[in-house]
Amino acid sequence: MEIQNKATRLWGNFFDVRRVQIRTFHMTWFAFFACFFAWFGIAPLMIIVREELQLTREQVGWTIIAGVAATILARFIVGWLCDRIGPRLTYTWLLLLGAFPVAGIGLADDFESFLFFRLLISLIGGSFVITQYHTTQMFAPNVVGTANATTAGWGNLGGGVTQLAMPLMFSAFIVAFGFTDAQAWRAAMVVVGVVIFIIGIMYYYLTQDAPDGNFKDLRAQGKMAPSSKVSGLYLEAMKDYRVWLLFFIYAICFGIEIAVNSTIALYFYDYFDGVDLVVAGAIAASFGLMNVFARTLGGIFGDNFGSIWGLKGRTFWLFMVLLGEGLALMLFSRMDVLFLAIPMLIIFSLFVQMAEGATYSVVPFINKKALGAVVGVVGAGGNAGAVAVTFMFKSEIPWNDVFLIVGAVVTATSVLALFIRFSPEKEAEEKALFEKANMDLLQIRADRANEALAHSAEVISEYNRTHNNKI
Repeated sequence: MEIQNKATRLWGNFFDVRRVQIRTFHMTWFAFFACFFAWFGIAPLMIIVREELQLTREQVGWTIIAGVAATILARFIVGWLCDRIGPRLTYTWLLLLGAFPVAGIGLADDFESFLFFRLLISLIGGSFVITQYHTTQMFAPNVVGTANATTAGWGNLGGGVTQLAMPLMFSAFIVAFGFTDAQAWRAAMVVVGVVIFIIGIMYYYLTQDAPDGNFKDLRAQGKMAPSSKVSGLYLEAMKDYRVWLLFFIYAICFGIEIAVNSTIALYFYDYFDGVDLVVAGAIAASFGLMNVFARTLGGIFGDNFGSIWGLKGRTFWLFMVLLGEGLALMLFSRMDVLFLAIPMLIIFSLFVQMAEGATYSVVPFINKKALGAVVGVVGAGGNAGAVAVTFMFKSEIPWNDVFLIVGAVVTATSVLALFIRFSPEKEAEEKALFEKANMDLLQIRADRANEALAHSAEVISEYNRTHNNKI
């Protein structure tokens, strides 16, 4: 059964947190922001960690791989859990349990222990799946692409903010408390772990699974299929070739963003003269900070293309931004002076994040009965791509050549988006739902306009009565 009472607009009610849809929207992006911050909090401090623990280039490569590897499994599992117990409980437990390895990495004193905690931290990358799942449950087809892209984009913003904030926090512990370098990076990660734990508690109390209530209650009322059917629907979704096309597509956009987040500070530090820890962090932050609007643009244009050309319009937009992403990355790889490399990095960031938003403007329409499966599998693709790319960074290939090779792969395979097809019946069904959502939105606006006119008439009438009494 289709989830009822989804919100038909986002921006018009943006600050009305009394509405569960809007309150959940803000909690999902904020929770994902915090998870992303914690997930990559150690990345801009790797310059310090590398020296303290005396890590080789190969060992640094393994830590980068560990930082994304366990997320693949986590995204498969949390997608299934979202369908079974609901996104509210899934997110709560992920945040509470994920806080421990985030803070615990401060106990690492050699390569093996650091690698172990880095692997455990990567489990919180599963938060992306819950974010997209929860947002999809709250918003109607006419705005779901925009809502999904915005929650994911603002969450991904944590990857940019952490590049700037963690070096500053590290420096603050040294200046304010006299910590050594070894103590400062550990203390910074403990602070992040505590914050993650608190947000987990907030998520439990401030959200619910769907507009009309939690899954447990909706199933008891017969408004949802029983949880026993979840596994069968999951397997059914995994047989759909479109899910695996999107798996690969997300690997060549989000996977590459993750790999760049993990390496970009080191890349500028090692390959460009005059770049220190803080400057490298600031440049890396500029890459992630594009998530303020870039991923949202991908979702907005996905919804707009969908309104004009239907579901095939969404897939064509996805092809366009993937092509732009590949070409931009190839150009960035050839930049060897700082004042050219930074603008090209920004252009690449714009396209890669729009591609991610465009991907999740398509995902909600693949299989609504097994939404968790689709979101989880596609999300796992992002981290599978990140692992594949980071293996290249671990090799002897110069990092600028790695960027060139990856950009060429993205450019060549962008056409896969055009092979994601929908039946005429599905196109007609979604067109009808899209038009209904738009009609509902127009009715809401008309009702509010009538209320405003009625209020104005009352004010004028009251003024006239008052004026006549004075006369």
